[in-house]
Amino acid sequence: MENYEIPKKKLGRIFIILGIIFFPLLSSFYIVSLNSNNLINDTLSVIVLILACFSLVLLITGIIFYKKGTDVIRRKLKKSVRIALTALAIAYVVGGYSIVTILYFPGSKFKDWLITTAMTTMNHQYFATWFYDDYAVNSVLANNTVVESGEDTNPDLINFTEPDFNQITYKTEYERDVLTKEEGNDLYKIIDISRDGLKGKLAVIYDPSKVKLGVSKGIGNTLSNSYGQFITEISSRYNAVIATNAGGFYDPDWNSLGGVPHGVVISDGKLIANNSRANSSGGIIGFNQENKLILSRMSAQEALNSGIRDAVDFGPFLIVNGKASFVKGNGGWGDAPRTAIGQRADGIVLLLVIDGRQTGSIGADMNDLTQIMLDYGAINAANLDGGTSSAMSLNGQIISNPRNGNFQAKTRPVPNAWIVVE
Repeated sequence: MENYEIPKKKLGRIFIILGIIFFPLLSSFYIVSLNSNNLINDTLSVIVLILACFSLVLLITGIIFYKKGTDVIRRKLKKSVRIALTALAIAYVVGGYSIVTILYFPGSKFKDWLITTAMTTMNHQYFATWFYDDYAVNSVLANNTVVESGEDTNPDLINFTEPDFNQITYKTEYERDVLTKEEGNDLYKIIDISRDGLKGKLAVIYDPSKVKLGVSKGIGNTLSNSYGQFITEISSRYNAVIATNAGGFYDPDWNSLGGVPHGVVISDGKLIANNSRANSSGGIIGFNQENKLILSRMSAQEALNSGIRDAVDFGPFLIVNGKASFVKGNGGWGDAPRTAIGQRADGIVLLLVIDGRQTGSIGADMNDLTQIMLDYGAINAANLDGGTSSAMSLNGQIISNPRNGNFQAKTRPVPNAWIVVE
């Protein structure tokens, strides 16, 4: 009888270990397969279900076997070892199911964050498409969006009144940061942004006439013979003090040279490009001859006729005439490196770059950009191209902390850039 019970005990223990290892794993994979056909197809899903059921039967059988017979091996194991093994098993099971719960629990903010963040990257959209089907992805994107006011900017709201740069008290710390000039520098000021896990740079430009749109030497309309330049190269071409990336560009398979811009591009009053738009939101983001930031849905010819001197076509618009757009969820753009432009009522221009994809600054969403722009007094502001393109340079040197899709400290060539010239 003794010889019979001990082998069954051992066999039961083996069955339990195999069941604990494979049932949570296989059942989790099956749950994933119910939500996405991209990672696990229908045939494999059935196989996974069968194996999950088998592993459950194995686990139950092991428990039955284990309860029969004397526990010779268990008595030989030290209590601390038994506790450690039990803790590992519990952590494995709980950890596995916790991941599934986070991924698929109804109303999960993590689900919204993962889909919106992944779908705006160049190389990592699979993080969303692996775990969710097209319906889930589209539903999340629809529930995380920016609802613009539909208004065009009213230039009359910009009054070039000389701010009081010698105040003793200020309404807010942000107002103090903007209106406290650096000694000997009347053109710009760089403010370090650090809040709520975000880091970046805000360039405050006191003379909006100095803000121009620089374009790449290789900007064009065909992928085969066009190329972008790094913002430091564009800055050098125009002898600029400050530069940030501006509009988006055609990027099939995410490996283009960045030379073909999306939408309308106007530089120094000349139409550089008039291509199809990249976004359903936003529109013309540019300065007119009066050096006022204009945000408007208009054609290239309408922009030229209205006196737009420098512009790109992007979005969404974050603030128009002092009214913030309604940001539903996180705005649908997820957390990533971001660039934005804005103008205050006194005419001061704000160029913002938020770092992302790194410890201490995962990136900004549309809520973050809007709030920062509001804090620093913008009455008009718009999102610009982001991700790997987001960067700011000062005197030809990158001063932000850009990251590409592989989390490397790199930026990429772009077709155009907002520049500040002396």
